[in-house]
Amino acid sequence: MRLLILLSFLVFTSAALESCRKGNVISSEQKMLFQYSYVNYAWGSNNQGLIIDTEGNLLLYNNPEKWNFPDNSSTLTQAQVKENLSYCVSTGRKVTGAELQKYAGYIPNLAASKVTAKKAVAADMGTFNYYCFTYSEGSSSYREVTIRTAGDFEFENLNFYTKKIIDWMNQMIQDLPVAHR
Repeated sequence: MRLLILLSFLVFTSAALESCRKGNVISSEQKMLFQYSYVNYAWGSNNQGLIIDTEGNLLLYNNPEKWNFPDNSSTLTQAQVKENLSYCVSTGRKVTGAELQKYAGYIPNLAASKVTAKKAVAADMGTFNYYCFTYSEGSSSYREVTIRTAGDFEFENLNFYTKKIIDWMNQMIQDLPVAHR
């Protein structure tokens, strides 16, 4: 009987530690967490940016011939994300696991927060977008969550973590060949 209790305790503890380690934030099916993009169609087509995947890799894209943008409900399918990732190139840089877990842990809070009203600010400037993504295993889809948008239009997430994530993402962008503010 003691052996059965001890085995049950070990199984429960092991499962609890595994769920703590993963933080229950990142699904094993999820492929990307954050995206920075610059989009401008004023004088031709410009679509470039940075994606931070679930492995912490910093991936760049620069005007791919085809790009899957979220639909009207801010959703992308797993196949669309996989296709977008195929157009990216690695920078050779990577975010550490602990750092990635820290910032990925903010995603549920951002997803539950409201966004300020959209303000028209400029014309022909394009938009600088900061996003994070939630993933639904049931529908194998991603929901794009706005952290901040600036440029022609401006609006941002009202969550406490918005500034921290923007500062962190700007550090990633700083030395990379993408348009940035």
